[in-house]
Amino acid sequence: MNRRDFLAGAATGVVVGAAGTYGVIEVPIPKKITETAPPPAPAPETAQLPAPAIVKQVRELKLTTTWPKSLPGLGTSAQRVADRITAMSDGALAVKLYADGELVPRLEAFDAVAKGTADMYHGADYFWQDKSKAFHFFAAVPGGLLAPEMSAWIHQGGGQALWDEVAGGFGVKPLLCGNTGVQMGGWFNREIASPEDLKGLKFHMPGLGGEVMRRLGVEVQTLAPAEIFPALQSGALDGTEWLGPWNDLAFGFHKAAKYYYWPGFHEPGAALALGINKSLWDGLPRAQQEIVAAAAAAEATVTYAEFMARNGEALQTLVKENAVQLRSFPDEVLQAIGKAIAEVMGEIGDSDPLTKKVYESYVAFRREVSEWTVLSEQGYANARSRFFS
Repeated sequence: MNRRDFLAGAATGVVVGAAGTYGVIEVPIPKKITETAPPPAPAPETAQLPAPAIVKQVRELKLTTTWPKSLPGLGTSAQRVADRITAMSDGALAVKLYADGELVPRLEAFDAVAKGTADMYHGADYFWQDKSKAFHFFAAVPGGLLAPEMSAWIHQGGGQALWDEVAGGFGVKPLLCGNTGVQMGGWFNREIASPEDLKGLKFHMPGLGGEVMRRLGVEVQTLAPAEIFPALQSGALDGTEWLGPWNDLAFGFHKAAKYYYWPGFHEPGAALALGINKSLWDGLPRAQQEIVAAAAAAEATVTYAEFMARNGEALQTLVKENAVQLRSFPDEVLQAIGKAIAEVMGEIGDSDPLTKKVYESYVAFRREVSEWTVLSEQGYANARSRFFS
């Protein structure tokens, strides 16, 4: 094979065996690849699934009260705290209010909550004195703490732990939920110039205040709210305490008695409670416990503010438009009341070991805080009325 034939063979892709003895095999030369591979087919579009619906876990709660639903400051406070818990929990805790008698009678509210018939109650804890005399100290006692002092004892002076101990023994978790402030001494159909003028009076005053009056010779009666005005008007009662100017004006007591006495010794700072079934409370997530506690604390502030504002307005109406005669109890009467208070509270303090424990804490705190109260609120109020007005 000459050189030309070799080159021609190479050009046409001839492969020659090593010894040149196997002949010629023609292999086509592949064309140069100049096109890129087609792009991969696009992945099918992912289906857009709707977001899963969030199912809100709603717990419906029954709140029973010891008040008529429309009673100013008390029934309305119960409705507010029910609405506040519902709103703050975004409906996860849906609280429905039942007024006195709608679910259970008012004096059965505590048992209803303890047993789980109701989930919560709104009331004053001295209603449960038959269960423990200690409950008085978490509502009001004669000669006791003012509203700001009561709040201080509960939140900063060890009162809440004692309250938990007392109420928890019956299956209830208690929270401070309001205060009426200082109440008036009451309505009388005659002037009270000495302790002798109290003897034989037929007077409506429940609780420990009533016991104090009884020791001064008063014929104490305890009537349902709706029965008080007719009894006063007919002469079956010579006088009555209730709350303060706002509520007293609404009940029309000024139409049956003209002498309106102060100060109210029996309920100087009547606290309101939100009681919760303890098993329910213990089973709530921490966040929901905080919501309920915050709602109760907020309502305590709002209720006290409402009583302060409305009482001031109503007092002006009673005096200026209805010729009500404001009278302060004479010192001699207050001294006799103070002596009776000491007797009654000493006996209550010795009722049982737990009540004694609460009593000692309460009295010790009152002793500590009273000097500051005299210098601060009382001192300023006296100076304001004499020099700053």
